Amino acid sequence: MSIFERSRVVLFCLFAFVAVASWQVATAQEDVAHLVSGFVKHVDHDAKTMIVKTTDGTEHTIKWTGDTVWEGTKDAGKDVKDGTKVSVKYTEKGGEKTAVGVKDISKDAAKAVK
Repeated sequence: MSIFERSRVVLFCLFAFVAVASWQVATAQEDVAHLVSGFVKHVDHDAKTMIVKTTDGTEHTIKWTGDTVWEGTKDAGKDVKDGTKVSVKYTEKGGEKTAVGVKDISKDAAKAVK
């Protein structure tokens, strides 16, 4: 193998390494989890989406899947309705927020008041 061929192989391997490393960094940044707490403004059980309004007035449209973990609710959130206070952990990909976990904190707040 000549020097020219070896340098081409080394250059190709270096390029492949940089491409793979860049791809991993880009995908890792997309899977960052966020947390939002607020009141459910609207819930659509058929579309599996809810709008959560925070105390500063920001509205977050969040969808859920069969993998979403529900705490403090029954039957995968079927008892969550407008006005329920929730805490939602979600990931965002391509502008779409997907719930990882949803906790009904209305009941926790009621217990604290008693």
